[in-house]
Amino acid sequence: MSLVNFRDPAVLGDPEGLRVRSGVLYRSAQPFPAADAATVAQLRACDIRTIVDLRDPRETHPDDWAAAEAAGIAVVAAPVNPATDVLTARMSTMTTAADLGDFYVLLAESAPEALAAAVEATVRPGAVLLHCAAGKDRTGLLTALLLDLLDVPADRIVADYARTTDALPQIFAGLSERHRSALNDPTATARVTDAQGRHLTIPAPLLEAPAEAMSVFLDRVRSHHGGAASFLPACGIPAATLGAFRAKAGAAAV
Repeated sequence: MSLVNFRDPAVLGDPEGLRVRSGVLYRSAQPFPAADAATVAQLRACDIRTIVDLRDPRETHPDDWAAAEAAGIAVVAAPVNPATDVLTARMSTMTTAADLGDFYVLLAESAPEALAAAVEATVRPGAVLLHCAAGKDRTGLLTALLLDLLDVPADRIVADYARTTDALPQIFAGLSERHRSALNDPTATARVTDAQGRHLTIPAPLLEAPAEAMSVFLDRVRSHHGGAASFLPACGIPAATLGAFRAKAGAAAV
């Protein structure tokens, strides 16, 4: 089955090709139910040689990318865990799109090692696919940071993020088969489980892809951290790696 919520963020982020090289960075949801021959064909058609999996290990299954790995495509685990105490507390009070944007900031700040591993993987040869479960939250914030690093205007980063809205029905259908709790199904025996085993209900904004959430995230990263160009080095990413990403993904590399 082809990947859901799959796209090249350069299409909306930089349609004129002035800042971002197309065909270098892709994003998607996790494979539903697992990668198969059609998935591998889709990856090969885009020259994707590395997959960056941002999911927590508890969300993964050995079969997820087995077909891709058998085809010689590398899978790099860079887990971003949204179920820490601090993030759980913030999730419990989330009611608006702006709250979701603030949650993204905390999520990014909580995972410097994962972000560093993910960015390091982007400079490998060939195109790279970033994904989490829905390809929306963790994938969205990392994609936004990388586009910001390439000086893509905020409104275009927001527009790319919001495109996930069109894929939400497919995403929820896939998640309902694998994680019924992701849909707040009252018949499910559990919803989302945090590190202490507590069951949480997903707040409404997390079930959407509101443009305001990404606008708030970018505003906060810029006001609190000086933008991706300052935030990513603070995550421990070497200047040489960031330079290699700019050289590979920047329009000047075309």
